[in-house]
Formats: sequence, structure tokens, C-alpha cells
Amino acid sequence: MKYETIGSPISYGGLQLKNRIIFAPTSMGLTQDEYFEKIRRIAAGGCAMIIIGDVPVLKGGFGPSLYTRKGFAFYRRLAEIVHKEDCRICAQLHQSDSNLAAMIRYLPGVLTHKISMQDLRVLLNQQVGPYITGMPVRKIRKITEGFGKAAQLARQAGFDMVQVHGDRMCGSFSSSVFNHRTDEYGGSAEHRARFAVECVQAVHRSVPDLPIDYKLAVRQENPHYGNAGVLVEELSVFVPLLEQAGVTSFHVTLANHSNLEDTIPGAKHPQFSAEGCFLPFCDAVRQYTSLPICGVGGLTSPDFVEKQLADGRIDCAAMCRQLIADPDWVNKTLHGQTGDIHRCLRCNRKCLGGIQQHQGVHCIYEGGNRT
Repeated sequence: MKYETIGSPISYGGLQLKNRIIFAPTSMGLTQDEYFEKIRRIAAGGCAMIIIGDVPVLKGGFGPSLYTRKGFAFYRRLAEIVHKEDCRICAQLHQSDSNLAAMIRYLPGVLTHKISMQDLRVLLNQQVGPYITGMPVRKIRKITEGFGKAAQLARQAGFDMVQVHGDRMCGSFSSSVFNHRTDEYGGSAEHRARFAVECVQAVHRSVPDLPIDYKLAVRQENPHYGNAGVLVEELSVFVPLLEQAGVTSFHVTLANHSNLEDTIPGAKHPQFSAEGCFLPFCDAVRQYTSLPICGVGGLTSPDFVEKQLADGRIDCAAMCRQLIADPDWVNKTLHGQTGDIHRCLRCNRKCLGGIQQHQGVHCIYEGGNRT
């Protein structure tokens, strides 16, 4: 089979990509040198763009900061590594919705192992609603304007695009599960969209020519999965508003604030076991926009991915676990070596499992073993 669509270039929201495969934003939990090398290998493997996950919007965010000399140098080095391999790079602008005061309150329990990390996740999720609902408007505006400043710094560091993280704080403001405000930021879908819209507008004002991807988190009901984000029936409100604000493409996936096994589903997941498990959300978004849409969700098979792209169901395909399992997936596919691909088994043992065990993201294929 020829993989002409996978290998074809595309203008993704105004950014020219050499093919249709994107590395999805991923928290790696690795040392800096290990992380740089893993990103280099993925870029060298042929994908068109790498999205760097969780780039903090404000000065006090977790992880390397664009606002510090050391953090800025970290991101500039990443951009240099990726560009050297003829690959584009995108910064996922991230604002946590974790209540810092609540985190401090739970810290003694974590340190004494009375509260596990999984328990902590549940406890922090319980605090999201009160935190979002009670946030002063002056703090909201400080955060939304911060997206613009962070985008400026990302451009200066060498990023080709930014992605507004539509989960986390944007997703929590969007969600009626968490957002119980009665002012202009809560209530109707239009009002709940306002926070995300203002984040996008701030980016567009600050860097008018910079393409803006939006990670659109969709919440599913019947059965219920995800607590943040947008219901399918609310997409008719959110998608046009985000597009008018300046979004140039959509990266569509399941909303978070649920079990990690739902947003990173294994092969035996009761709802999302199939390849392309989140693509039905792309179908729903497609009804309301002609902008490029990137799909994600257990994508591993070149034949399957080619068909989704060739049929126009999605414009780009994002992968995380598959490109960790085999960074050369794209090159092998385009050079007729699909039989040599290390196919992701979606076992979640060393990738998601590595993060949960604080060992970093790895794969069962590393070292040549399936152990």
C-alpha cells in the first residue's frame, strides 16, 4: 500500500508541515539529557511537528519557565534540536487549575505516604470546581493576558506555533461540572467559553502572525468520561467562538480530570479500546469548522491512519505512545518498511506506568525486549 496522504505536505493552520504526522504533547518525566535525546529521535524519525506539552503560561508555573534565563534556554535548545531534524515545533501553553493551597494542605499526607499519588489526583480534582467558581475576575484577566506574553516568549525561543491547552484551566472554565459561576464567565455555554476565548485573543493580539492550535477537550456522556471540556452538543457554540478569536486549527481529544487510563486508554479499555478511539469527537467538531483538525487516540496502523487522512476525516494524525515505541514510524512507513515497525501494544506498562511510578516515560521495546 502507498501512503501518499500520510507523506503529503499540508498547511496546518497556516504552518507548512512536510507530512501529516504530529507528536502529541506528552509529559515525559525524564532527565534533561534523556528528554532532549528522546525528542531528537522522534524528530529524526520523520514526523512533521512535535508539540511540547505543559509550557507554563505564568512565571510561577510548574516545569521549565519561559520567563527565566534557564527555562528560556531549555526551550530554545529544544527548538534547535527539532529544527535541525527538519521538523516543526509547537509550544502547548498550559495553565494548571490545581488549587495551590489545597496541594499544600495535602502535602504532609503525601510525604508520609498516607495519600497515594492516585488519591492526590482525586482530591485535587475535587477542589477544581470551588477554585474555578471562586476565582476573582482580576486573577482571571491576569491569567488570560499571560497567554499572550507566553506566546511572545515562545516565538522568541524558536517555536513555530502555539497550542492553547483547552483542558486544565480552559477546560474547567468550559465545563458545567466545575464552573458554577454566575458572572460573565459562567452559566451559559457562551459564558463558559469566555475564558478560553480570551486566552486565544490574547495570543492573537500579542503575536498576530503566529498560528494557534487549540486542544479541544470533549466530554462524553452516556457513558460519562471526562469532567472538564465541552459536551458534544455545546460544540456548535464553542467551535465558532474559538475560531473567531483566532484559532487556526483544532487538536481534538477526550476531556481530562478523570482516570489517566481513560485519556490514555489501553487496549482493554471498556469504551476506548479501538484504534482511533477519539476520532468520533473529530467527526462532531468537523460539522462546525473548515479549519484543519488533528485526531488522536491509539493510532498505530499505517493503513488505518492513511484511510482516515485520505477520506478527509482528519487532516493530521497525532501520536504519542506509537512514536515512543518506534520513533521511526514515519520514515519506515514512507519507505515501505511497515513490517519493521515496532507497533505500540497499548499495554501502558512502561509509558503511563512509568509516569505513575515516577520512572519517566519508557517503552517495553527499549533494550530490544518485551519484558
